[in-house]
Amino acid sequence: MKKQQGIRQKLEEIVFGVETPAGRAFDVVLIWAIVLSILVVVLESVKPFQRNYGELFWILEWFFTILFTIEYLVRIWISKKPLRYIQSGLGVIDVLSILPSYLSLIFVGTQYLMTIRILRLLRIFRILKLNHYLGQANFILEAMRRSYQRILVFLFGIVHLVLILGAIMYVVEGEASGFDSIPRSVYWAIVTITTVGYGDISPATPLGQFIASFIMIIGYAIIAVPTGIMTVEMNKASQTGQTCKTCEKSFQESQASFCPHCGAKV
Repeated sequence: MKKQQGIRQKLEEIVFGVETPAGRAFDVVLIWAIVLSILVVVLESVKPFQRNYGELFWILEWFFTILFTIEYLVRIWISKKPLRYIQSGLGVIDVLSILPSYLSLIFVGTQYLMTIRILRLLRIFRILKLNHYLGQANFILEAMRRSYQRILVFLFGIVHLVLILGAIMYVVEGEASGFDSIPRSVYWAIVTITTVGYGDISPATPLGQFIASFIMIIGYAIIAVPTGIMTVEMNKASQTGQTCKTCEKSFQESQASFCPHCGAKV
């Protein structure tokens, strides 16, 4: 029992620690493994490489998948609170990075989703002692949390608007100009109102072009609305909140002496 506890403690220092040489070396090796695994997935999508080195890529993909699976299980085993790690942001990313390989056994092609492993490189902030950048990122997340209801209401209004505009363009332009259905006309309205402008469908009649011009002008005003909402909330978060240097989580009590999430002194 003591021997097992000693092994777990040693692994905890290596896997979760960055202050020890072994911990730093583990994280560096892990980052290189992540980068190489992503490179393998990207190169496999190139047809000439796939034809010539397909079998090698398959072997490497499963090598990295098994490696990351073992690492994930080890992290659960050595965690003092395994459920907390599993539910954490990094824990979710860790499991998502290995799922595509196993899903590819059932659904062909899902292995290319392994590029999600690039999110695991967030650990580089911890290795390079750049946690304060993650703390600043929490202000953005907090602003998004505060403003999501207003943004949802705004998006709900946009859905109504593009549906109405799409129906109008379907009546005005018709099939001759490519507006052969209301869903396709709604697609055109979304592309136009977001100022993307693919050009695969375009109005031909003077009335249709007038309506399109009106939609383009509206588009510029619409883009500014969610940006303004987010800016206001980010400003509030930066003025009224704090970020814990230990757990990198934000909270609103500006005069608090201890973090409400982990209890560390701030």
